[in-house]
Amino acid sequence: MAEELGRIERLPVDSYRTGRKLFFVPLVFAPREPEGDLQELVTRYWDQVEAHLSNLEAKLGSVNKIYHELVPIGGEEGAKAIESLNPWSYRIVQPRLGRGAQLQPIEEPELLAEYTDWGKCLASGLQSQAAIAKVFELYADVQKRRNERMAEQIDKTLEDSEAGILLMREGHQVQFPASIQVFYVAPPALDEIKRWVRERESTVQNSGDS
Repeated sequence: MAEELGRIERLPVDSYRTGRKLFFVPLVFAPREPEGDLQELVTRYWDQVEAHLSNLEAKLGSVNKIYHELVPIGGEEGAKAIESLNPWSYRIVQPRLGRGAQLQPIEEPELLAEYTDWGKCLASGLQSQAAIAKVFELYADVQKRRNERMAEQIDKTLEDSEAGILLMREGHQVQFPASIQVFYVAPPALDEIKRWVRERESTVQNSGDS
């Protein structure tokens, strides 16, 4: 069960110090040249994430393990991959690596490649309903296997009383082990970004209808 970060002040903090803890951070991307005030919103989001994580670490202990979606390697090479993939999440990861945290890969390279390929197929504008159904079936299958692999890797590498960060997109459907207490880091700017995206999509749709 995930606990909303805003409730951490009202929880018996000491009860979580001895168990395994996972701080789930929704992975937010933005174009290299964001439109309008999206750049400001994304920057604000990651600043708030850093503040909230620091607050959690002060209460529950420093982060020992870091997990990042879409990155199938750990160590220094994994950190470079994160920097290339998403400079914002790299700002969260790098200081903690410098303080001794370990970057643990949760992606299996072949599963990640298969997941990516089927996703591209779905986004390519297939015309046949039969083809769409088949590709979606294969996509759902690899997504299930990928989620199971992620849960297994976290369970294997996050040791007793350790704290970890998982940077991953929302809607992942990963079933975390019951022995891990998951804290959902959801700063206010996350809702602002979602609202911006909804309004942008509505504007584009209305422009297309006119």
